[in-house]
Amino acid sequence: MSGPLLKLDGVSKVYPPTVQAGRRFRAFVQLLTRGSATGGTRVLDDISFEVPAGQSMGVIGGNGAGKSTLLKIVTGVLAPTTGRIESSGSTAALLELGAGFDLEYSGLDNLRMNAAFLGLSPEQVEASLDDILAFADIGESIHEPVKHYSSGMVVRLGFAVVAAVRPDLLITDEVLAVGDESFQKKCIRWIENYLAEGGTLLMVSHNMYQVQKLCRHAIWLDGGQVRAQGDVFDVTQSYLAWHERKDAAESGARQQRESGTLYRVTDLGFPAHEMTSPVLETGESLTVGLRLRSPDGRAPVVLVGLVRADGTPVYGVASDHDGLELEVRENGEYEVELYFPKLDLLPGGYAVRAHAMDPEGLRVHDTNEQEFTVSGRTRELGMVRLEHEWRQR
Repeated sequence: MSGPLLKLDGVSKVYPPTVQAGRRFRAFVQLLTRGSATGGTRVLDDISFEVPAGQSMGVIGGNGAGKSTLLKIVTGVLAPTTGRIESSGSTAALLELGAGFDLEYSGLDNLRMNAAFLGLSPEQVEASLDDILAFADIGESIHEPVKHYSSGMVVRLGFAVVAAVRPDLLITDEVLAVGDESFQKKCIRWIENYLAEGGTLLMVSHNMYQVQKLCRHAIWLDGGQVRAQGDVFDVTQSYLAWHERKDAAESGARQQRESGTLYRVTDLGFPAHEMTSPVLETGESLTVGLRLRSPDGRAPVVLVGLVRADGTPVYGVASDHDGLELEVRENGEYEVELYFPKLDLLPGGYAVRAHAMDPEGLRVHDTNEQEFTVSGRTRELGMVRLEHEWRQR
């Protein structure tokens, strides 16, 4: 199958005002007379993207970004307020737990009904029944009403049916975060095999490792709008860097020193880059340029630290540690550069913190900070890349 299995063009979703009785009535009249209501809450705004056959797309974003609403529109649970959706091929969705299950019926009855909804004939269901039951692995509970199931058992049953159907397009919404670890691994292996055989995936997840592992492309929603979309590594790394900086700002990790300090960092930047907050590749060099001022003509000590955007220290060095004494320029300021020939930081958001200290290196008088981002196509964990090699034993 060629071309996109799914295409969204300018999709928006606005919920009519429902808080006050008068506004609800006005919205009702507008819907009857004009087909739409003014005002309300906009949860999606002009969303456009394509999912070609055989590709995988991850949808990421914070709580309330519009991810679940988007999937409900894609699956037909909700209708868009504006925009157009085109889809082709068979689709199976694993959204909210228990969606599509009748809680009063047994797991076996629900299995047969859901398989029929997804396009399997009764004969195909019976032929696949043993495989479905083996994948779900819930034992005799298959004969119990679904209302007695745990959330993990519901996921097992739903995913087992989808695994038997093998749709052209699979849509998931955080379902892998519910089952136990062994079942999660089983689902991951199945999805990897499904994609290797030409399947197409649209998934929502807060787990960036799973998104990078399973998806080739990603779209980042923020406040119902597309903030970034494209290669999965570029989008997820931008999202993680933004989150780290947001958390740092909220926790007060970045502190400004009081005015009237003695030794000061008057300027901090990256001379080799035009951008104030540059984007570097893992292993790229970095030059930090500093300008400092002294109130008494004595050369200050400068301490430079690299930190993650959440404030976690990575590395620090002071000029007096390396026996460097800053030389004063004609304008009374001190200028110096710190050069890192190979910055082996893993992808994420970082900052350079420069501290002006007294000549004895005992007291911090001023602090300045500049952000930068490290990007790269890697699934390594942590903050620093260490040289390594695998050896068979």
